[in-house]
Amino acid sequence: MDIAIAALIILGALGLVFGVVLAVSSRIFRVEVDERVEKVYEALPGANCGGCGYPGCFAYAEALVEGSVKPDLCAPGGGDVARKIGEILGLDVGDTVTKYPIVRCQGSQARLSFEYDGIETCEAASILQGGFKECTTGCLGLGDCMRVCPAGAITMRIGIPEIDEGICISCGQCAQICPRNIIEMRPADQYVHVLCLNRDKGKAAKSACPSSCIACKKCEKECPFDAIHVIDNCAVIDYEKCKNCGKCVEACPMNVIINLRKERKSREKKKNEPEEVKEHENI
Repeated sequence: MDIAIAALIILGALGLVFGVVLAVSSRIFRVEVDERVEKVYEALPGANCGGCGYPGCFAYAEALVEGSVKPDLCAPGGGDVARKIGEILGLDVGDTVTKYPIVRCQGSQARLSFEYDGIETCEAASILQGGFKECTTGCLGLGDCMRVCPAGAITMRIGIPEIDEGICISCGQCAQICPRNIIEMRPADQYVHVLCLNRDKGKAAKSACPSSCIACKKCEKECPFDAIHVIDNCAVIDYEKCKNCGKCVEACPMNVIINLRKERKSREKKKNEPEEVKEHENI
Protein backbone atom coordinates (compact mmCIF):
# COMPACT_ATOMS: atom_id res chain seq x y z
CA MET A 1 0.00 0.00 0.00
CA ASP A 2 2.83 2.37 0.96
CA ILE A 3 4.53 1.61 -2.35
CA ALA A 4 1.37 2.43 -4.32
CA ILE A 5 0.96 5.79 -2.50
CA ALA A 6 4.61 6.61 -3.07
CA ALA A 7 4.24 5.80 -6.78
CA LEU A 8 1.21 8.10 -7.05
CA ILE A 9 3.06 10.92 -5.30
CA ILE A 10 6.06 10.49 -7.62
CA LEU A 11 3.84 10.45 -10.73
CA GLY A 12 1.98 13.50 -9.51
CA ALA A 13 5.22 15.33 -8.88
CA LEU A 14 6.56 14.38 -12.29
CA GLY A 15 3.33 15.55 -13.90
CA LEU A 16 3.61 18.88 -12.10
CA VAL A 17 7.25 19.31 -13.14
CA PHE A 18 6.52 18.47 -16.79
CA GLY A 19 3.55 20.82 -16.76
CA VAL A 20 5.69 23.68 -15.49
CA VAL A 21 8.42 22.88 -18.04
CA LEU A 22 5.89 22.86 -20.91
CA ALA A 23 4.32 26.12 -19.75
CA VAL A 24 7.70 27.84 -19.52
CA SER A 25 8.82 26.38 -22.87
CA SER A 26 5.67 27.56 -24.60
CA ARG A 27 6.41 31.11 -23.48
CA ILE A 28 10.09 30.98 -24.34
CA PHE A 29 9.71 29.36 -27.75
CA ARG A 30 6.38 30.94 -28.69
CA VAL A 31 6.32 32.18 -32.28
CA GLU A 32 4.41 35.39 -32.70
CA VAL A 33 1.89 35.03 -35.55
CA ASP A 34 0.80 38.15 -37.34
CA GLU A 35 -2.95 38.42 -36.76
CA ARG A 36 -3.34 39.43 -40.41
CA VAL A 37 -2.40 35.90 -41.48
CA GLU A 38 -5.57 34.55 -39.87
CA LYS A 39 -7.67 37.31 -41.45
CA VAL A 40 -6.22 36.65 -44.91
CA TYR A 41 -6.67 32.91 -44.44
CA GLU A 42 -10.35 33.43 -43.57
CA ALA A 43 -10.78 35.55 -46.70
CA LEU A 44 -9.44 32.75 -48.91
CA PRO A 45 -11.91 30.12 -50.20
CA GLY A 46 -10.14 27.19 -48.52
CA ALA A 47 -9.86 25.16 -51.71
CA ASN A 48 -6.22 24.23 -50.96
CA CYS A 49 -5.85 23.55 -54.68
CA GLY A 50 -2.22 24.65 -54.98
CA GLY A 51 -2.96 26.89 -57.94
CA CYS A 52 -1.20 29.79 -56.22
CA GLY A 53 2.00 27.77 -56.04
CA TYR A 54 1.73 27.03 -52.31
CA PRO A 55 0.71 23.73 -50.66
CA GLY A 56 -2.38 25.23 -49.08
CA CYS A 57 -4.33 28.40 -48.34
CA PHE A 58 -2.59 29.00 -44.99
CA ALA A 59 0.86 28.89 -46.57
CA TYR A 60 -0.32 31.36 -49.21
CA ALA A 61 -1.77 33.60 -46.47
CA GLU A 62 1.60 33.65 -44.69
CA ALA A 63 3.41 34.52 -47.93
CA LEU A 64 0.92 37.33 -48.59
CA VAL A 65 1.49 38.88 -45.19
CA GLU A 66 5.25 38.60 -45.70
CA GLY A 67 4.77 40.54 -48.94
CA SER A 68 6.54 37.97 -51.09
CA VAL A 69 3.62 37.22 -53.47
CA LYS A 70 0.82 39.01 -55.28
CA PRO A 71 -2.72 38.99 -53.84
CA ASP A 72 -4.31 37.90 -57.12
CA LEU A 73 -2.90 34.36 -57.30
CA CYS A 74 -5.99 32.71 -55.83
CA ALA A 75 -7.86 31.67 -58.95
CA PRO A 76 -10.85 30.08 -57.15
CA GLY A 77 -11.40 33.31 -55.21
CA GLY A 78 -11.00 35.55 -58.23
CA GLY A 79 -11.24 39.32 -58.04
CA ASP A 80 -13.51 39.42 -54.98
CA VAL A 81 -11.00 37.57 -52.79
CA ALA A 82 -8.09 39.58 -54.19
CA ARG A 83 -9.86 42.80 -53.23
CA LYS A 84 -10.61 41.50 -49.72
CA ILE A 85 -6.94 40.64 -49.28
CA GLY A 86 -6.03 44.08 -50.56
CA GLU A 87 -8.26 45.68 -47.92
CA ILE A 88 -6.70 43.60 -45.14
CA LEU A 89 -3.12 44.30 -46.22
CA GLY A 90 -3.66 47.84 -47.49
CA LEU A 91 -2.79 46.99 -51.08
CA ASP A 92 -4.16 48.35 -54.34
CA VAL A 93 -5.12 45.20 -56.21
CA GLY A 94 -6.62 46.83 -59.29
CA ASP A 95 -8.76 44.93 -61.78
CA THR A 96 -8.48 41.16 -61.87
CA VAL A 97 -9.84 38.81 -64.52
CA THR A 98 -10.75 35.16 -63.98
CA LYS A 99 -8.88 32.71 -66.18
CA TYR A 100 -10.29 29.50 -67.59
CA PRO A 101 -8.44 26.51 -69.04
CA ILE A 102 -8.78 26.15 -72.81
CA VAL A 103 -8.09 22.76 -74.41
CA ARG A 104 -6.23 23.58 -77.63
CA CYS A 105 -7.23 20.35 -79.38
CA GLN A 106 -10.31 18.66 -80.85
CA GLY A 107 -8.42 15.66 -82.16
CA SER A 108 -10.66 12.84 -81.03
CA GLN A 109 -10.27 11.36 -84.52
CA ALA A 110 -6.51 11.84 -84.78
CA ARG A 111 -4.85 8.86 -86.43
CA LEU A 112 -2.76 6.46 -84.37
CA SER A 113 0.85 5.89 -85.30
CA PHE A 114 0.96 2.67 -83.25
CA GLU A 115 -1.04 0.76 -80.65
CA TYR A 116 -0.10 1.91 -77.16
CA ASP A 117 -0.19 -0.72 -74.41
CA GLY A 118 1.72 1.00 -71.65
CA ILE A 119 0.92 2.90 -68.46
CA GLU A 120 -2.42 4.69 -68.93
CA THR A 121 -1.18 8.24 -68.40
CA CYS A 122 -0.44 10.99 -70.89
CA GLU A 123 2.93 11.60 -69.26
CA ALA A 124 4.03 7.99 -69.74
CA ALA A 125 2.66 7.78 -73.28
CA SER A 126 4.38 11.00 -74.36
CA ILE A 127 7.77 9.57 -73.40
CA LEU A 128 7.40 6.59 -75.73
CA GLN A 129 8.34 7.83 -79.22
CA GLY A 130 6.67 11.15 -78.51
CA GLY A 131 3.21 9.59 -78.19
CA PHE A 132 1.03 7.16 -80.11
CA LYS A 133 -0.73 9.65 -82.39
CA GLU A 134 0.42 10.98 -85.74
CA CYS A 135 -0.32 14.51 -84.54
CA THR A 136 2.61 15.20 -82.23
CA THR A 137 1.04 18.31 -80.69
CA GLY A 138 -2.45 16.99 -79.91
CA CYS A 139 -4.15 15.55 -76.86
CA LEU A 140 -3.25 11.96 -75.97
CA GLY A 141 -6.58 11.53 -74.20
CA LEU A 142 -5.50 9.42 -71.23
CA GLY A 143 -7.01 11.76 -68.64
CA ASP A 144 -4.13 13.09 -66.52
CA CYS A 145 -5.91 16.45 -66.40
CA MET A 146 -9.19 14.87 -65.34
CA ARG A 147 -7.58 12.96 -62.48
CA VAL A 148 -5.73 15.98 -61.12
CA CYS A 149 -8.74 18.33 -61.19
CA PRO A 150 -9.78 19.01 -57.55
CA ALA A 151 -13.22 20.28 -58.57
CA GLY A 152 -14.27 17.40 -60.82
CA ALA A 153 -14.75 19.88 -63.65
CA ILE A 154 -13.16 17.74 -66.37
CA THR A 155 -14.67 14.76 -68.14
CA MET A 156 -13.18 12.84 -71.06
CA ARG A 157 -15.40 12.97 -74.17
CA ILE A 158 -14.23 10.68 -76.98
CA GLY A 159 -10.65 10.99 -75.78
CA ILE A 160 -10.62 14.78 -75.36
CA PRO A 161 -11.02 16.64 -72.03
CA GLU A 162 -14.19 18.68 -71.73
CA ILE A 163 -14.12 21.41 -69.07
CA ASP A 164 -17.23 22.62 -67.28
CA GLU A 165 -16.43 26.27 -66.59
CA GLY A 166 -19.41 26.48 -64.24
CA ILE A 167 -17.62 24.05 -61.90
CA CYS A 168 -13.99 24.93 -62.70
CA ILE A 169 -12.16 26.82 -59.93
CA SER A 170 -9.42 28.03 -62.30
CA CYS A 171 -6.62 26.48 -60.26
CA GLY A 172 -4.61 25.66 -63.39
CA GLN A 173 -3.56 22.19 -62.28
CA CYS A 174 -4.80 20.68 -65.54
CA ALA A 175 -2.61 23.07 -67.51
CA GLN A 176 0.39 22.27 -65.34
CA ILE A 177 0.12 18.50 -65.67
CA CYS A 178 -0.47 18.29 -69.43
CA PRO A 179 2.79 16.96 -70.96
CA ARG A 180 1.98 18.52 -74.33
CA ASN A 181 0.94 21.92 -72.94
CA ILE A 182 -2.30 21.94 -74.91
CA ILE A 183 -4.29 23.31 -71.96
CA GLU A 184 -3.77 27.03 -71.51
CA MET A 185 -5.18 29.40 -68.89
CA ARG A 186 -6.86 32.26 -70.73
CA PRO A 187 -8.72 35.35 -69.40
CA ALA A 188 -12.50 34.96 -69.32
CA ASP A 189 -12.95 38.02 -71.55
CA GLN A 190 -11.06 36.31 -74.38
CA TYR A 191 -13.87 34.42 -76.08
CA VAL A 192 -12.35 33.34 -79.40
CA HIS A 193 -9.83 30.49 -79.44
CA VAL A 194 -8.00 28.36 -81.99
CA LEU A 195 -8.28 24.74 -80.88
CA CYS A 196 -5.26 23.41 -82.70
CA LEU A 197 -1.50 23.56 -82.28
CA ASN A 198 -0.47 21.44 -85.27
CA ARG A 199 2.37 23.09 -87.20
CA ASP A 200 2.41 20.69 -90.15
CA LYS A 201 1.49 21.92 -93.62
CA GLY A 202 -2.16 21.62 -94.63
CA LYS A 203 -2.16 18.20 -96.29
CA ALA A 204 0.05 16.59 -93.65
CA ALA A 205 -1.93 18.17 -90.81
CA LYS A 206 -5.25 16.98 -92.17
CA SER A 207 -3.82 13.52 -92.78
CA ALA A 208 -2.74 13.27 -89.13
CA CYS A 209 -6.01 14.67 -87.81
CA PRO A 210 -9.21 15.71 -89.61
CA SER A 211 -9.71 18.45 -87.00
CA SER A 212 -6.44 20.26 -87.72
CA CYS A 213 -5.84 23.80 -88.85
CA ILE A 214 -4.82 23.55 -92.52
CA ALA A 215 -3.29 27.04 -92.77
CA CYS A 216 -5.79 28.11 -95.44
CA LYS A 217 -5.71 31.73 -94.15
CA LYS A 218 -9.45 32.24 -94.63
CA CYS A 219 -9.69 33.42 -91.01
CA GLU A 220 -6.88 35.86 -91.65
CA LYS A 221 -8.64 37.32 -94.68
CA GLU A 222 -12.00 37.69 -92.92
CA CYS A 223 -10.75 39.36 -89.74
CA PRO A 224 -11.60 43.09 -89.85
CA PHE A 225 -9.14 43.90 -87.08
CA ASP A 226 -5.99 42.17 -88.40
CA ALA A 227 -6.06 40.11 -85.20
CA ILE A 228 -5.44 36.60 -86.56
CA HIS A 229 -2.56 35.35 -88.69
CA VAL A 230 -1.29 31.98 -89.80
CA ILE A 231 2.15 31.52 -88.28
CA ASP A 232 4.12 28.32 -88.87
CA ASN A 233 1.07 26.74 -90.53
CA CYS A 234 -1.32 27.40 -87.64
CA ALA A 235 -3.73 30.27 -86.92
CA VAL A 236 -2.65 32.50 -84.01
CA ILE A 237 -4.82 35.20 -82.40
CA ASP A 238 -3.42 38.54 -81.27
CA TYR A 239 -5.67 39.25 -78.29
CA GLU A 240 -4.58 42.86 -78.07
CA LYS A 241 -6.32 43.40 -81.41
CA CYS A 242 -9.10 40.80 -81.22
CA LYS A 243 -12.61 42.15 -80.61
CA ASN A 244 -14.23 38.72 -80.27
CA CYS A 245 -16.42 39.39 -83.30
CA GLY A 246 -16.35 35.75 -84.44
CA LYS A 247 -15.73 36.41 -88.16
CA CYS A 248 -12.82 33.97 -88.10
CA VAL A 249 -15.06 31.32 -86.53
CA GLU A 250 -17.51 31.59 -89.43
CA ALA A 251 -14.72 31.52 -92.01
CA CYS A 252 -12.85 28.45 -90.74
CA PRO A 253 -13.64 25.43 -92.97
CA MET A 254 -12.20 23.01 -90.39
CA ASN A 255 -14.21 24.35 -87.41
CA VAL A 256 -11.11 24.65 -85.28
CA ILE A 257 -11.92 28.18 -84.07
CA ILE A 258 -14.61 28.70 -81.44
CA ASN A 259 -16.36 31.66 -79.84
CA LEU A 260 -17.44 31.25 -76.19
CA ARG A 261 -19.10 34.65 -75.90
CA LYS A 262 -22.75 33.45 -75.76
CA GLU A 263 -21.98 30.57 -73.42
CA ARG A 264 -20.08 32.70 -70.92
CA LYS A 265 -22.43 35.69 -71.10
CA SER A 266 -25.40 33.41 -70.47
CA ARG A 267 -23.69 31.78 -67.49
CA GLU A 268 -22.67 35.16 -66.06
CA LYS A 269 -26.22 36.49 -66.46
CA LYS A 270 -27.66 33.47 -64.69
CA LYS A 271 -25.12 33.76 -61.89
CA ASN A 272 -26.11 37.38 -61.27
CA GLU A 273 -29.86 36.70 -61.29
CA PRO A 274 -31.76 37.17 -57.98
CA GLU A 275 -32.23 33.93 -56.03
CA GLU A 276 -36.01 34.01 -56.46
CA VAL A 277 -35.59 34.01 -60.26
CA LYS A 278 -33.23 31.01 -60.11
CA GLU A 279 -35.65 29.12 -57.86
CA HIS A 280 -38.54 29.84 -60.26
CA GLU A 281 -36.51 28.49 -63.21
CA ASN A 282 -35.76 25.27 -61.31
CA ILE A 283 -39.44 24.55 -60.58
